[in-house]
Amino acid sequence: MRFPIHIHDPSAFEALLPEDEAALLQRARVLQAAWLRRDVPLQLKGKNLGIFCCEGSEDEALFQRAARELGAHVATLRPALSSLGGHGEIRHTGQILSRFYDAVECQGMAADVVRQIGREAAIPVYDGLACASHPSARLADRLGELASPADNRRFVLQALLLGSIG
Repeated sequence: MRFPIHIHDPSAFEALLPEDEAALLQRARVLQAAWLRRDVPLQLKGKNLGIFCCEGSEDEALFQRAARELGAHVATLRPALSSLGGHGEIRHTGQILSRFYDAVECQGMAADVVRQIGREAAIPVYDGLACASHPSARLADRLGELASPADNRRFVLQALLLGSIG
């Protein structure tokens, strides 16, 4: 199932329909069960993801682990995209990202820059999807106590990745 949300806009996540939220949680529970069995499916094998972030953050580590456990290759990018100039430069950046990556996570960037890149790119562009402040983080509490809260957050993140790229 693909999730009908504008990935580059965290506020759109708040508008998820109850049935979409239930499907997301169900997918996260399936991933949790697979992890408990030590049988995580490599459903993102062959996919390339990029992450724009500051070096060494917990949110970066969460995104990296979530994607890599599903088989994706993750490249950490550290250019100053927040200083992009005009629309042409942003359009070019979106086009280049679309050539190299299947999705890109942006952490700590200005929301308007992420939205603009998301409109220009032909791939999902996430605005802090792995950050604790993202609205999806609240769903981790609903996965129960079979795993740690941090692991439950990872399962929700993985379910979102699979729903938007997988």
